[in-house]
Amino acid sequence: LLTPADFEFPAIMLTGAVDYNMYQWFRQCLSNAPRQGLVVVELSTLGGDPEVARMMGEDIRFHSDIHPERRIVFLGKTAIYSAGATFMGFFARANRYLTRGTRVMIHERLITKTINLEGPLTTCVASLKAAINEIESSIAIQNEGFGNLVLGSSLSLEDVISRATENWYLEATEAQALGLVEAVL
Repeated sequence: LLTPADFEFPAIMLTGAVDYNMYQWFRQCLSNAPRQGLVVVELSTLGGDPEVARMMGEDIRFHSDIHPERRIVFLGKTAIYSAGATFMGFFARANRYLTRGTRVMIHERLITKTINLEGPLTTCVASLKAAINEIESSIAIQNEGFGNLVLGSSLSLEDVISRATENWYLEATEAQALGLVEAVL
């Protein structure tokens, strides 16, 4: 179990929206991070692009695999909302930490889409099927992320899916009690 002193000087500090600017900063910091020992990734975010969070998460997974002599840990501060929770899910449960009072918010992916049906009927059907395929694929990706998050916790995937429909907010100690994080600092 790590102590607060282990988190004194994070190698990667991320704040704000999870977007391509954050990703560029993250990649730069990850490239400069030590190749062995403890590497702390500190995050505070109100959310953002879930696909950017997945890219960052895949980088964590990939670098953890190629540098087993290095332990990459997550420290969530203040707010870990939406895409931040997706990113946190890529860290092994034993490598997830939150500061006191941090809130984690988990929700379903969002979509805003207007579908205009005009033209031959077969074209209209194809447009509708394409939209349904997009939604179903997004649900599958979302649920993969939820599955990552609950691995090693007392929650089932179904628990998270049902709670995510209503924007589920968890305080840090609740997240720890459910086994979503290793400890609260």
